[in-house]
Amino acid sequence: MTGRLLVRGMLVGLIAGLLAFGFAKVFGEPQIESAIAFEEHMSHSHGDAEQGEPELVSRQVQSTFGLLTGVVAYSVSLGGIFALVFAFSLGRVGNVGPRGLSALLALTAFVVVFLIPGLVYPANPPSVGDPSTLGKRTQLFFLMLLVSVAAAVIAISAGRTFIARSGLWNGAIKGVALYLVIVAVAGYLFPTISEVPQNFSAVLLWKFRVAALGIQGVMWTALGLIFGAVAEHLLLPAGKAYKA
Repeated sequence: MTGRLLVRGMLVGLIAGLLAFGFAKVFGEPQIESAIAFEEHMSHSHGDAEQGEPELVSRQVQSTFGLLTGVVAYSVSLGGIFALVFAFSLGRVGNVGPRGLSALLALTAFVVVFLIPGLVYPANPPSVGDPSTLGKRTQLFFLMLLVSVAAAVIAISAGRTFIARSGLWNGAIKGVALYLVIVAVAGYLFPTISEVPQNFSAVLLWKFRVAALGIQGVMWTALGLIFGAVAEHLLLPAGKAYKA
């Protein structure tokens, strides 16, 4: 059964990736083009007439086939991992059906894997910022992601104890609060990297970050909802609905 869920998870990941690509193409690419135009304008303003190294991959390819390949490869892999986590969690998260479990896992993963680390180290347009800080910023982002995942594991483990003592609602609130406290403290202690030029458009930066959030939101929403329906069809007898 796990193998069948894995295959379906990867197929659903493919669908989610295509939807995310469409969103990125419509809402994300215009912001990147504007950021590139800003960088070129600043270079000319400072009299930088030097010719850079020729692009190994043209901007046209990057924004079409390259973007599609990257998003789809990421989402298919994500779909497979999601399916394995779903298979492990099935029957371990209370009396929740396949659709509910899939939606819950997708929402949790979106918050833990993307939203919280992204709030501490938000996305920047690829042409904006100091290249010398890219490595450090990437390391800190993934370190924050590890902290977020570890905090989620701790909160879930403690949440079970809280629920046994205080009931489902109060126990769940305490577990979420514990997670938020851990990531808030970590976010406060982690170093801040401010690399966006002062004269860079705040509106453009905001639109880019909203687009980045939207891409992940589309991907995780599609993954959670579509996989839930597919898993329910696979796991439950035909014509029978899950009874909570």
